[in-house]
Amino acid sequence: MEYFPLMISPVGRATGKKSVIAPFSGEIIAEVETGGAEHVEHALATAYGLFRDRDLWLSNSRRIEILHKAITLMQAQSEELALAAALEGGKPLIDSRIEVARAIDGLQTCIEALRTDTGQVVPMNFNAASNHRVAFTQKEPIGVVVAVSAFNHPLNLIVHQVAAAVAAGCPVIVKPAGDTPLSCMRFVKILHEAGLPSVWCQALLTADNDTATALVSDARVGFFSFIGSAGVGWMLRSKLAPGTRCALEHGGVAPVIVAQDADLEDALPLLLKGGFYHAGQVCVSVQRVFAHHSIARLLAEQLANAAKALKIGDPTLEQTEVGPLIRQAEVQRVNQWVQEARAGGAEVLCGGEPLANNCYPCTVLYEPPAEARVSNNEVFGPVVCVYSYEKIDDAITRANALPVAFQAAVFTQNMDTALRAYKRLDASAVMINDHTAFRVDSMPFAGLRESGLGVGGLVHTIADMQIEKMAVIKSGQL
Repeated sequence: MEYFPLMISPVGRATGKKSVIAPFSGEIIAEVETGGAEHVEHALATAYGLFRDRDLWLSNSRRIEILHKAITLMQAQSEELALAAALEGGKPLIDSRIEVARAIDGLQTCIEALRTDTGQVVPMNFNAASNHRVAFTQKEPIGVVVAVSAFNHPLNLIVHQVAAAVAAGCPVIVKPAGDTPLSCMRFVKILHEAGLPSVWCQALLTADNDTATALVSDARVGFFSFIGSAGVGWMLRSKLAPGTRCALEHGGVAPVIVAQDADLEDALPLLLKGGFYHAGQVCVSVQRVFAHHSIARLLAEQLANAAKALKIGDPTLEQTEVGPLIRQAEVQRVNQWVQEARAGGAEVLCGGEPLANNCYPCTVLYEPPAEARVSNNEVFGPVVCVYSYEKIDDAITRANALPVAFQAAVFTQNMDTALRAYKRLDASAVMINDHTAFRVDSMPFAGLRESGLGVGGLVHTIADMQIEKMAVIKSGQL
């Protein structure tokens, strides 16, 4: 069993320790030290001291060098990182390998962003007041970054928060999810081995929620990055100190519209992947599928038949396609929602009963009632709901009816239908003939309404963590 100490400077004696449990086997796979108020104070004082001393700032070239070395180290450890992530988080090995590859590519994206990290020339000499002047801007780090992360992508989410902060030139303190802290700790260690001074990136699990809130709400925090539940995210935003900027990434209840002319042979495997990838524990997972009444039943039955064939089990095995939920309480919650929908009239076409080892079967519900929780709240489990519609505008209205909005999708072979849905769906991104969970890490990724605040994606996050400082030079020679 591995042991992970606090990764802050100065360290001091840990407040306690937390056992990390593999969700499939239930075994304790590691213990991680936890920090209290004094550790938070040490971490913040260290990070803020670095930011205030501009002579200690890391140059762009130094940051690029560190990120290049981190890529080399991660490539050498890629299989080990993938297996470890699958073990602690439950995402199948086949998908955890993809997550590691994305994380490595994310570091390269950070490097590319730094290579083009320019300001702008501000127009001058256009009137009497601006004559004899030249003005330009350059990028500077915004301040200390505090990142609080989620469990479902334990490596790649940390890259999006921590590597972005390193690229932006900010000292960063990261609190990973308590269920999956190990990938974070390994990545921070890799950054240190790559040459990043340890004081520039500190990681700790807090002993309790009050300590985490104290970390986030401190006036020395320049930027707060949060990935997790809406309830926690909006609560923490309300406690930020004046002047602290933030980005919040929550979840949605992703809608998909399947038009009458959709190519079901193409759509079905995409809906299958988008709905049951990582057992549905994805913030833009396919959840609500609105299909034209002429094909709705057929689509639902074919989706259910395909879902039954998915291999559910140990996430560390090559053949596993769907792993466990993160903890037993989530299995019970998902099952309760499914049973409520069944009692309300939904037809359970497959799944619907808990399995062993924190697993829940891939479940397809046909025509759940509008008032059911599976129709209104993010399931964050392997459940896809299929509803029929007669007119596409009615489907769009139903898709837009919730207080959350993130990514959406439409399947159609008609360009006008696709563009009509794109224009009218409440979403930050509309995928045409693809599932709602599609993402590459350089694209903007934004939750709207209660789904989040700000725009994610590495390039956008780096920009959020910087300011543009202007210089205006006056000279009679200009």
